[in-house]
Amino acid sequence: MSHTRVWFVTGASRGLGRAFTEAALANGDRVIAAARNVEPLDRLAEAHPGRLVPLALDVTDRRAVFTGVEQAVAAFGRLDIVVNNAGAMLYGMVEEATEEQIRAHLDVNFFGAVWVAQAVVPHLRAQGGGRILQVTSMGSGVGMATVGFYGAGKAALDSVSEALAMEVAGFGIEVTILQMGGYNTGLFTTGMTTTEPMSEYRDLRSEMEQMWGDDVSPEPSTVVPTLLELVALPDPPRRLIVGSESFGHVLAMEQSRIDDYLKWEHLSRLAPG
Repeated sequence: MSHTRVWFVTGASRGLGRAFTEAALANGDRVIAAARNVEPLDRLAEAHPGRLVPLALDVTDRRAVFTGVEQAVAAFGRLDIVVNNAGAMLYGMVEEATEEQIRAHLDVNFFGAVWVAQAVVPHLRAQGGGRILQVTSMGSGVGMATVGFYGAGKAALDSVSEALAMEVAGFGIEVTILQMGGYNTGLFTTGMTTTEPMSEYRDLRSEMEQMWGDDVSPEPSTVVPTLLELVALPDPPRRLIVGSESFGHVLAMEQSRIDDYLKWEHLSRLAPG
């Protein structure tokens, strides 16, 4: 990659996307900052003339994504680091969610990231390489009550990203899955859609809300040192847990799953194949 890198960041107007955008600019790089509403980026663009291009983009619109990526490449001539960060939260029990809510949620969290990947790969391949960072979740490996569809979208993105990484490795394109911990991104406020609560789940909902707690999550800017070190690595990891506490939680969840597999090994081995 050239010394001055070009970033393409989705969901760049707030949260992690905003933190990634500001970090890239502070590092001397150039950024195409994509978001549905780019107005919050106005002052940042004024402070970095010629180095930040706000791009109004709805990632659920596949045609608009391909057009937007073409505009991004035209702006700076290339793309070096693509951050698939745009996302939202659907909060509620599986039974409560409407078809419209489920489809709208996955359109953003899964299909939107797929459209961006499909649009950028030809450009990265043509220029001989690049990086794609797929923002998923530390909880994508396990389903949790009230956030089942969020986990489902992130798990699907995890799986597709593993496949994508294998497919594009021969073109010099590196894919890293960022399993993010909990940060103060606005995901549970401005980025959240809530189902209509059913009385049958009242006790469980209360239990889950107590489990989530009221602790203040770290600011997205605290991720910046990890991000900048990651994109500087010549041989980046395929998957990275982001967050000290999250690292411990993920390892515990993985070990619990292994323990459960071993507990029922005798039953598994009764079947051939």
